[in-house]
Amino acid sequence: MIILKSDSEIKLMREAGRIVAIVLNELAEKVKPGINTAQLDRWAEEIIRKHHAIPTFKGYNGFPATITTSVNEELVHGIPSQKKVLKEGDIISLDCGATLNGWVGDAALTVPVGEISPEAQKLLDVTERALYVGIEQARVGNRSGDISAAIQEYVEKHGYSVVRNYTGHGVGRNMHEDPQVPNYGRKHRGIPLKKGMTIALEPMVNVGTPRTRVLADQWTVVTDDGKLSAHFEHTIAITNGDPLILTQL
Repeated sequence: MIILKSDSEIKLMREAGRIVAIVLNELAEKVKPGINTAQLDRWAEEIIRKHHAIPTFKGYNGFPATITTSVNEELVHGIPSQKKVLKEGDIISLDCGATLNGWVGDAALTVPVGEISPEAQKLLDVTERALYVGIEQARVGNRSGDISAAIQEYVEKHGYSVVRNYTGHGVGRNMHEDPQVPNYGRKHRGIPLKKGMTIALEPMVNVGTPRTRVLADQWTVVTDDGKLSAHFEHTIAITNGDPLILTQL
């Protein structure tokens, strides 16, 4: 069931989203060679709690940390660890959720660790741009397939692949609500978009195959061919005009 949010509820979601944006902005500045991902997780929790919010991910279906930290070929759901030390040339996806007054904000970005290769930088640029290409389609009168198709077309035009088995999703009082919004699809298909829908859009883009597998920790998802992957996400609200990004400063 899709739950439409009122203007006042969307305003509350924007406060939760702003905390997520603060976390990701501060963590992106801290990412550098020699940092381990457990340090990033600790800083994230400190920031969230300083703003009187709760880490949404921590304990969700048993997940042990505040953020997910996915490095290089790791797509999503990487578990922070003191043993995972970032090195020059890595890329790292940081995914964060914060719950404030019962409302969830959810966003992600992928950042370079020091100097990265031109190929890695292009992947980051294309994935981030794909997110905004999708957001542009999030309008009353369109359907969910218009978002999905726009993302897929943009990504594949640049020679990359979109992951099939993980999708964007509704968000509100729960981190995962209806509808699911894949990063691939056909225009004019899917559910009609309505004012008050709040959705976390999140292109996950691979250099090689779209196929993935889950590691033995039962969380970390990696590309099946070991090639790089990037991930960007915003929570948005559909309005009678332009889509509203809820997870930005």
